[in-house]
Amino acid sequence: MALLDPILKPLIRSGSLRVIDWKGIATDYGDGSGKPVGIRIHDRATAWRLLLNPQMEGGEAYMHGRLTIEEGTLYDFLDLLFRGVGLRLMSYPLSGVTERIRGLMRRFRQFNPAPRSRSNVAHHYDLSDVLYDQFLDVDRQYSCGYFLSGTDSLEQAQAQKKRHLAAKLLLMKGEGQRILDIGSGWGGLGLYLGSSFGADVTGLTLSREQHELSNRRARQAGLADHVRFKLEDYRRENGKYDRIVSVGMFEHVGINHFDEFFRKVSELLTDDGVAVLHSIGRPDGAGHTNPWIEKYIFPGGYSPSLSEVLHAVERAGLLVTDVEILRIHYAETLRLWRERFEQKRSVIRALYDEEFCRMWEFYLISSELCFRHQGLMVFQIQLAKRADAVPITRDYMTRFEMEHPPAPIPEHL
Repeated sequence: MALLDPILKPLIRSGSLRVIDWKGIATDYGDGSGKPVGIRIHDRATAWRLLLNPQMEGGEAYMHGRLTIEEGTLYDFLDLLFRGVGLRLMSYPLSGVTERIRGLMRRFRQFNPAPRSRSNVAHHYDLSDVLYDQFLDVDRQYSCGYFLSGTDSLEQAQAQKKRHLAAKLLLMKGEGQRILDIGSGWGGLGLYLGSSFGADVTGLTLSREQHELSNRRARQAGLADHVRFKLEDYRRENGKYDRIVSVGMFEHVGINHFDEFFRKVSELLTDDGVAVLHSIGRPDGAGHTNPWIEKYIFPGGYSPSLSEVLHAVERAGLLVTDVEILRIHYAETLRLWRERFEQKRSVIRALYDEEFCRMWEFYLISSELCFRHQGLMVFQIQLAKRADAVPITRDYMTRFEMEHPPAPIPEHL
């Protein structure tokens, strides 16, 4: 298909892709090796949009049925594309202009004052509870798991993640440590820290659905006297905390607010306290969010590079006491989410519709492949105000995890 040659010829050098246009004319790309993949583009306008704006139109065309899979699966097709791109941004003269405009607009797109943050959170996290029950683990951990082996189940990986974070927070049973969980989700981490270590936990969320369910879980577990969840923006929180943890929330902060976030962490953290930030990170320095993901999945979201984050940490006067990079862990988490989503697709289709299913299918697959082929990772940064707030070697983390079982897996929410 000559119209798409500027994209596909340099991109598909190995593998086998057949593109059938709206006239039924087929064009082959690649060297013919591997599993054959075929797609059909149903109209000329879609082909032009793919040429001019592939990062947006690829997802939209699949959602709306203007691009369909003729041979293989959507995973096969996107895997072929993502392997071709690797760590490079797909770039050619027509797309270069679009990319430069997105770069210039990124601060505007990531301006997230409190009202806009609440709206962004509602867009994704206030969807039906039934949806999340179909593909998340029973504790609804909607962030990267921690895999100790290739055979770990989703539930095991998420339980191990919570223990791993507890180790980095240097939690001690019976000490009554005050913990702030910024972006507390459906409450699983906070409930674990409160029940297993006797910590006094305050969780913050902007999602009404998450806030209601988290507090109900605390009441049902008999923990409401020392584990509570607030419907509140982190910028409005006051007080002092011995430990601060934030998992999967920083991606919603936006680059305009990095300094504000870390200054607030510094303000809320006691002088001998410890904080742990768990966030998706990009490997290639400052950039912008994929436009399709920003429009349909995470408005206002941005996964920063480690360099962008560390500059803001330094300006806030905090010390970095440990950094760990989790690479393939999120790819495996997303694979398990994707497999569960497909198993329950008929349930989700009845809840929403087929277009919604194609949207989430595209989101889960493309996200997984970004971690497999494009260097996306998760970083966990441990922070403190004093250099002696944590031991001088990392052995304490290993000892903690050997002495404590993974977080218990709840039977139900």
